[in-house]
Amino acid sequence: MFTKWCRAFPGLPDQVAEARHFVAALLQERSVADDAVLIVSELATNAVRHTLSGSAGGWFLVVVAFREDCVRLEVVDQGGDRAPLMRDAASQDLGGRGLVLVSACAKDWGVKDLPNGRAVWADLVRD
Repeated sequence: MFTKWCRAFPGLPDQVAEARHFVAALLQERSVADDAVLIVSELATNAVRHTLSGSAGGWFLVVVAFREDCVRLEVVDQGGDRAPLMRDAASQDLGGRGLVLVSACAKDWGVKDLPNGRAVWADLVRD
């Protein structure tokens, strides 16, 4: 059994900071807190920048699930034309390394297609 917390945010760039605060408050005093805040920041930024969540009236949802052996972070967005793609870390592009960071911090991560969007998730090993 696990405990799950979730919160919806307007699809605005300033709401990424609010998503970070939400996760930090839930994970205070845990060793995974810093990685969790980084991951949710990257996933929420991607939702706002690259999906319909960043359109007028858009939204994204942050889910934090405390499982027996891990903490699962999920950002549900409203979908878009392209699936999330992990770029080459050695690329000279100015951006596009968010999922590389997620992959480096998480035990595992992935994408789930949903009827009206998608969820990008990452698991962090608990103490």
